[in-house]
Amino acid sequence: LPDRQAERLKLIHGSLIYRDKRLEGFDAAAVVEVVEHLDPPRLSALERVLFEFARPQTVVLTTPNQEYNVMWETLPAGQFRHTDHRFEWTRQEFQDWANRVAEKHGYSVRFLPVGPEDETVGSPTQMGVFERTKKQEDEQ
Repeated sequence: LPDRQAERLKLIHGSLIYRDKRLEGFDAAAVVEVVEHLDPPRLSALERVLFEFARPQTVVLTTPNQEYNVMWETLPAGQFRHTDHRFEWTRQEFQDWANRVAEKHGYSVRFLPVGPEDETVGSPTQMGVFERTKKQEDEQ
């Protein structure tokens, strides 16, 4: 990268299930293919860290669409796409989770497909774009 771009970039190593002040103050967060690697009981910790403590204006979150798995010829029925996936959500399950999180933490959310969209099973990946609608002081 050119020096001017490199000085604007900061890489950090951490976890989205533990509060980390280094994650606060950003305009946006991209959480790409992360949630399905968490044990379901840990999701509430991610929700708090990301939407309550870090509170970026925008969160772009993607996760596999479980319904699309039937389109993968080499994926046996009932198996996840990756051995480390703890779960994979259907479109409805993802939307239910995302709508609940958005409502609880003062965000709106819209849903978009990622990849070719089949009219029956949707796209391979699903995306939720969360936009903060409330300032933190408005919620107190």
